[in-house]
Amino acid sequence: MNIEPTQLFHLLSDDTRLRCLVLIALEGELCVCELTHATGIAQPKVSRHLALLREAELVQDRREGLWIHYRLHPALPEWVRQLLATTAASVRDSVPFAEDLAALASMPNRPGASCCA
Repeated sequence: MNIEPTQLFHLLSDDTRLRCLVLIALEGELCVCELTHATGIAQPKVSRHLALLREAELVQDRREGLWIHYRLHPALPEWVRQLLATTAASVRDSVPFAEDLAALASMPNRPGASCCA
């Protein structure tokens, strides 16, 4: 995998994509419904941005029944992993990231036996 710095920073420049990536980096793996709940952004918009991240191979998805879960792509170069980890750790206590994490933590029926039912 070879992602160019200009491509990465372009992808990170969008608020929705950055918020989703920070949440995924901090949580490990999240379902689309968790990302929409946490961010308060409509599902079609979140899904569109996740598709761009998947096409750029920043995230990888897996289907579980009706639900699609996203995680950082396992083949990400180390410099990208470090950048995302540092970014996530640095912004987790600031707005809107802290609010996203709080909303996620308070989400009822988080994935498990019945994701997002």
